[in-house]
Amino acid sequence: MHPHYINDDDLHIEDEVPVIQDNDFIDRSNISGTLYRIKVDANNETYFIATQEQLASGSFVIAQTKYGKDICKVLGAVQNLSKVLRTELMTFERKATDADLEKRKHDIEKEKQAFEICKQKIQIHGLAMDLIGAHYLFDEPKIIFFFSAETRIDFRELVKDLVAILKVRIELRQIGVRDKARMIGGCGICGRILCCHAITDKLMPVSIKMAKDQNLSLNSLKISGPCGRLLCCLSYEFDYYSEVRKSLPQEGTRVNFENQVFKVVEINIPALKIHLSGEEGQHMWIDANALYENENGWNVRTESIKT
Repeated sequence: MHPHYINDDDLHIEDEVPVIQDNDFIDRSNISGTLYRIKVDANNETYFIATQEQLASGSFVIAQTKYGKDICKVLGAVQNLSKVLRTELMTFERKATDADLEKRKHDIEKEKQAFEICKQKIQIHGLAMDLIGAHYLFDEPKIIFFFSAETRIDFRELVKDLVAILKVRIELRQIGVRDKARMIGGCGICGRILCCHAITDKLMPVSIKMAKDQNLSLNSLKISGPCGRLLCCLSYEFDYYSEVRKSLPQEGTRVNFENQVFKVVEINIPALKIHLSGEEGQHMWIDANALYENENGWNVRTESIKT
């Protein structure tokens, strides 16, 4: 099987990410007590709560989420509030009790049964759906089924069947392939657990430009995750690469050195090295800080070149 090399039009971000303004982030003055990050294990989504109570990492609390009241694990206190969105700040209800944890154990078993029932009904109705998970909300008779599909699905008859069997409110929520990977996890090409599952559930936009600017292979097998989308980690060092490139010439730029003209062939950002080739076939690597720009273009500081 031959590797596929991609261009700008081959891979797209599935989830539209809204433009974030400065006033979309929370202000410390509006926070009473300590800010904690919490997670709903069932769908691997995280939120934030503020409370005067001391919460230990690994403990459980009852809090509001975007789906309703739920039992959440405390991941720890938040030190840097600069990247916490207002929409991610939820209401803290109380600490979870032993009875709450016991109830959650029973709900997990019920979720397994509901998942199998829903899967069977999907097959019976012949729906092109990939069922991903089932989750009972903590304090109300409601179960959410998460699924992925290539198109919109008419699941009205499916819902009727599920209500008749499970006797609770049913919500079917369609999610994209990136969210599917975030929920179920897996192993990346680096050999580690997927970033979207183990590090952060906040899926940021990723573009092919990030791979190009970091001189990475455009082989789709190397820069795509199991979800089929561009790797989340392409964005990790992109800001650094972009900032450093502002002070350096682009590939193909002509550089003056000892009364000769060289051309920039390659730029190694991590090593801060520049590969130059001369008109007479010379090749050399120089430190990036040996270059400077004036009215005559880019030049090399001769005294900085070791002989």
